[in-house]
Amino acid sequence: HWYLDLSEWELLLQASERTQVPILRMALGLATLFGAANAGQLNDVRNHILATCITLILSDETPPGAKRTRIRGILQRFSTPQINQAALLHMIALNYGDMPGLDAAYQFLAGGEQQAGFLIPDLKLPDYDGTPFDFTALGEAIDLALLYEEAHGNRQIRDYCAQMVTRFKALEERGDYRFLRHEAAAAGDREAFLATLLGLKTVDGGLTKGAQIIILDMNAVEDEVVELVSAVIARMVFRLLRQADPRNRFPVHLLLEEAHRYIASTPSRHAVDASRIFERISKEGRKYGLFLLVASQRPSELSKTVLSQCSNFVVHRIQNPDDLSQIRQMTPFISDSVLRRLPSLPKQHALVFGNSVNLPTTFKVRQAHPLPASD
Repeated sequence: HWYLDLSEWELLLQASERTQVPILRMALGLATLFGAANAGQLNDVRNHILATCITLILSDETPPGAKRTRIRGILQRFSTPQINQAALLHMIALNYGDMPGLDAAYQFLAGGEQQAGFLIPDLKLPDYDGTPFDFTALGEAIDLALLYEEAHGNRQIRDYCAQMVTRFKALEERGDYRFLRHEAAAAGDREAFLATLLGLKTVDGGLTKGAQIIILDMNAVEDEVVELVSAVIARMVFRLLRQADPRNRFPVHLLLEEAHRYIASTPSRHAVDASRIFERISKEGRKYGLFLLVASQRPSELSKTVLSQCSNFVVHRIQNPDDLSQIRQMTPFISDSVLRRLPSLPKQHALVFGNSVNLPTTFKVRQAHPLPASD
């Protein structure tokens, strides 16, 4: 899950731009502190958020009884070794409707002449940078981010973010998203993962092709998982090749089987729309040595942007009127007489045309050996 960038997290949790996106970004930054190496910094941030929230309650105009109830509710959900019910409740005890220990509680949290307090001046919360973190830590980080906003007076933020929190909890429980829930301790090197993904190996200090073909089989998973995985992997490969120096050191071809599942002409009904990154790759990828090979039985359902960037076509027998119309629109240089041959092409034959072929040509595909089980 730490391979996802901010925009992919926003799409996955369907975070709304105005209220939920800022909370999600803050939570992702906080989640990077949940590792053992950052335990001290995380505790300081937690103390700061709790102290900010409680001091604002202590200084507002609500009655003492309401103050105590709100503070106790916060401490039941959040606490640290320094700020907890045992440390605070006796200070905010009520005496005939008054809170005689209010000033002592405020000084304990905010600091005074005798003690430093827990508020951190000009605190800057960390940004999300892809640092590995446990998936469950994000749930606690979201709660912490909501508390931080509540501490600054936005008391309705928890209601505004309820749908996003519900979607996150659904991801925690769904079996088909189990692959997202790796623990940070199992994190491998990002560059090593990409090298394995692209079949690369290091020889004499440089990367060379160790395998020419890598197959990612996602037949057994749901379409929304296919969209998420393909979008993240394509974006990571695209970024790697964009940053490569020198450029075009090793070309990569992404062959997308059943491409209508994740490069659709209509907006995806799933959270992550993979067509966005593939449309960008189709327009810019060739500059960096990244190419698309799109295979589909339903060309009419494919993204028009991706199809418009295709320069060569291999077309088997097509009889659906919508698909024939789509091919006619995207290849205006092909005569009607050639297109009329498509519905009657024999089995195991195809028509090839495009920039790499001088004349549209019909050819016979060689017999597969061994034959596929579907034959």
